[in-house]
Amino acid sequence: MDFKLTEEHIMIRDAARDFAKQELLPGVIERDEKQEFPKELIKKMGELGFLGMMASPEYGGGGMDTISYVLAMEELSKIDASASVMVSVNNSLVCWGLDTFGNEEQKKKYLSKLTTGEKLGAFCLSEPEAGSDATSQRTTAIDKGDHYILNGTKNWITNGSSADYYLVIAQTDKEKKHKGINAFIVEKDFEGFEIGPKEQKLGIRGSDTHSLNFNDVKVPKENRIGEDGFGFKFAMKTLSGGRIGIAAQALGIAAGAYELAKDYSKQRKAFGTEICNHQAIAFKLADMHTQIEAARHLVMKAAWDKDQGENYDLSGAMAKLHASKTAMDVTVEAVQVHGGNGYVKEYHVERLMRDAKITQIYEGTSEIQKIVISRSILKD
Repeated sequence: MDFKLTEEHIMIRDAARDFAKQELLPGVIERDEKQEFPKELIKKMGELGFLGMMASPEYGGGGMDTISYVLAMEELSKIDASASVMVSVNNSLVCWGLDTFGNEEQKKKYLSKLTTGEKLGAFCLSEPEAGSDATSQRTTAIDKGDHYILNGTKNWITNGSSADYYLVIAQTDKEKKHKGINAFIVEKDFEGFEIGPKEQKLGIRGSDTHSLNFNDVKVPKENRIGEDGFGFKFAMKTLSGGRIGIAAQALGIAAGAYELAKDYSKQRKAFGTEICNHQAIAFKLADMHTQIEAARHLVMKAAWDKDQGENYDLSGAMAKLHASKTAMDVTVEAVQVHGGNGYVKEYHVERLMRDAKITQIYEGTSEIQKIVISRSILKD
């Protein structure tokens, strides 16, 4: 076993760390308060190659491995999880999905613009009645020969109003159940496509989250991804990789909170000494560090499995389950280490605590991850 990062991995990690500290940190509290989408910062991330890291170079992508991607995600998430979730969606759901399953024309027309940040993507699976139960799609796509007519509503869509291209999962043949589901590329200016209200969220408030409405939207047949009925498999395969990105986000949130708590404990004094010298605080830091290291190894293992062409359904689910729990546990303890200051926005940890919760919910709840894990370990 070799746990050393390559020089390229270190360079990518450091570039993401520098960008997070220099560009994302200033104004991160204000963006959270105002629920402000950082358009200019996203554009800069695109220019630096953070939006198409794993996509093929021939379509403008970085051609990097998954380990590079999770290293960048961790560093960005330490500072601003609202920005990192946009990176996650564009990379692991939209770009990866198109690069892996799209045809040549779709890649040339859409992927080459998404990898550079010229355009932004969104992934549309969840509905009011279809969250964890992704098979219960009520959005319909009726086959009209050379096009489909799309009707329905999608909920909790990251990059909802800011995206240019939307990958939409819809039911074409209800009788076939999950085998009658298709995936489509919908452009923002398609007639009948409407952006619904912005969600008022607990955390990742800088992320642009909306509901979307499709009212007799005409989608050309060439915008269907894969063969007829491939949509559900497309969604599940894409989400399986997306979980690794969210696991890395959770890891970053935890690591960011831990670093703030450790630094604070070395400065804050109580009873005549820095609070890190009190066993109550020192043991908290020890537990936090151990949890984070365990999460980091699970995340890296899942990324390594994906890079090696191994099945990563199990390792990805375990990474997300443990890393998201670690994010919650560590951020709560980071607030406690800060005491009263932990409840104040200027110390950042209260925001990280709010941001942590969503990692246990989106791209498969913790309960769904346990289903994936239990089925995997019990089938042999």
